[in-house]
Amino acid sequence: MKPTRNLPMPDWLVGYRRTDLAGDMTAGIITAIMLVPQGMAYALLAGLPPQVGLYASIVPLVLYAMLGSSRTLAVGPVALVSLLVASSAGAIADQGSEAYHQVALTLAFLVGLLSVLFGLLRAGFLVNFLSHPVISGFTSAAALVIGFSQLRHLLGIDIPRTHNIAEILANAFEARGEVGVSTVGIGVAAIALLLVARGPLTRALTRVGLPAQSAQSVARAGPLFMVILTTLTVGILGLDTQAGVKTVGAIPAGLPPLSGPTLTLDLLQDLLPAAFLIAFVGFLESVSVAKALASKRRQKIDANRELIGLGSANLGAAFTGGYPVTGGFSRSSVNFEAGANTPLASIITALFVALTVLLLTPLFYHLPKAALAAIIIVAVSGLIDLRTLRTAWAYNKADAISLVATFAAVLVLGVEPGIVAGIIVSLGLFLWRTAEPHFAIVGRVGTSEHFRNIKRHDVRTCPRILAIRIDESLYFANARFLETTILAEVAERRELEHVVLICSAVNVIDTSALESLHTLIHELRDAGVTLHLAEVKGPVMDRLRRTDLLDQLKPGRVFLSTHEAMETLERMPAHQRPGRRRPMGKR
Repeated sequence: MKPTRNLPMPDWLVGYRRTDLAGDMTAGIITAIMLVPQGMAYALLAGLPPQVGLYASIVPLVLYAMLGSSRTLAVGPVALVSLLVASSAGAIADQGSEAYHQVALTLAFLVGLLSVLFGLLRAGFLVNFLSHPVISGFTSAAALVIGFSQLRHLLGIDIPRTHNIAEILANAFEARGEVGVSTVGIGVAAIALLLVARGPLTRALTRVGLPAQSAQSVARAGPLFMVILTTLTVGILGLDTQAGVKTVGAIPAGLPPLSGPTLTLDLLQDLLPAAFLIAFVGFLESVSVAKALASKRRQKIDANRELIGLGSANLGAAFTGGYPVTGGFSRSSVNFEAGANTPLASIITALFVALTVLLLTPLFYHLPKAALAAIIIVAVSGLIDLRTLRTAWAYNKADAISLVATFAAVLVLGVEPGIVAGIIVSLGLFLWRTAEPHFAIVGRVGTSEHFRNIKRHDVRTCPRILAIRIDESLYFANARFLETTILAEVAERRELEHVVLICSAVNVIDTSALESLHTLIHELRDAGVTLHLAEVKGPVMDRLRRTDLLDQLKPGRVFLSTHEAMETLERMPAHQRPGRRRPMGKR
């Protein structure tokens, strides 16, 4: 069977090797052990019953394995998407209600539909519009919002649900008399156990002689061990009845029920902006992880096929009682390091989660919500990114500003408006930066063919020739700046006869810039100066040939290199210099 472009399953299934099975089995089981408690915890974060997180970890994984392009990406519920679901669905329905779950299903359907549509339209390039500083600011702020949102479960207090940190702290302070000591103890102990499992436990097991891979596998099962330990503690001591420790309670057993979205026009209109944002953020997180892991094995990731795979996974979640999903960084890393070779590992993970839903849900009755909150807090603590802020501040203040602006906007305005504000600030700073691009007047380095900035190097120049390099593509935002800059330089040089515009950094000349070049040609000609172009790139030259600019440029020329331009113009006798005005009396 020949693999098709949009159905890559035969690509790994037809050529499947027996030697890959052991790694896929191990990775699938370890990822399932990690995913079960995480799925329930992230469902709690999304304001949904814990079983919904398990439902979202079965069919979506199988669909992605069939249609996605990554061999090791682990799809399922993640913190950021869960936060976005809670933010958008909470504005329409009350958490805990059937209507709320129906909104989450509809959101998954829209996310899936948009993702598949973008994939078919080959719109994977959209990810490029979200800069790394904006992502860093968003994830750092979202991590804080997520962490503080779990304070109610960690302290065992009943406070209004909100994503405003100041309100959370104020409400928690008012309810300080209701704090459950046992709940706090369980939460703190759970966080401590998870932090130990993340690093110290692996090192300790290695020191006592356990192989490194086995030690890592035991450590990765830390969340499951913690869940078992806290569940047994609550159940044996009766802390749920005697000390008021809140638990997840009864979880329905059985495979995910068939479900469907609510397709009313009003609801679809209300959810469309949030669905677009979730699809965008989910795809960004997923494709970033997938590319990072694929590069380690010299594999390729098709961004458009990723959109189709993720879209199909979300459509599957919408019809099997789940909610929006995407690829998770921590789970994917675990899946990769545990030995996953093909998407079969994800199918094995889905099977083990399905067995858990079928047979083991009664065991979670006494699972304290504080333990799930601990999983969320420890998971998102790694999302707070101070390193990018320090790097951006030292390297590019504009990027640092966009990071801080996104961070502040998410905290002040909310998650969805915050990231939109961050994108707007980032694009605004880009326009501002490119509206006044760097330009350099260049001269010859010694007797070589190299030309460098006269402010940075000891170079030779000719008073009759101005060679100027613009280090940016020419478009509507900087077209007037180009014109003003060159005319200002010409006004200061009385002997000037030629201007050579070096276009080595110009990738695009739009219509506005083309009009400015026309104006510049005529204004320089009126001043007795001729404009020339040098080092014009092929695609740019192809477009210029479709216009009359080259005819208007005459007697100016287009030179292959700056060296050729300077050699030609310096040798040109004074009486042959094009563009030289004759005295008024001899006309």
